[in-house]
Amino acid sequence: MKRFIGNKSGMEMVQVAILIALAVALGVIFKTEITAFVNKTFQSLNG
Repeated sequence: MKRFIGNKSGMEMVQVAILIALAVALGVIFKTEITAFVNKTFQSLNG
């Protein structure tokens, strides 16, 4: 495990995992706002 974390490639994997977790958390927290925004945008596009 130490060798994996000390490896530059391993650190990049950890950073990617943290960014994905952050994006998912923000998506869950702001789900209703995101859904309302998308629906409003598509309604505007459809006329």
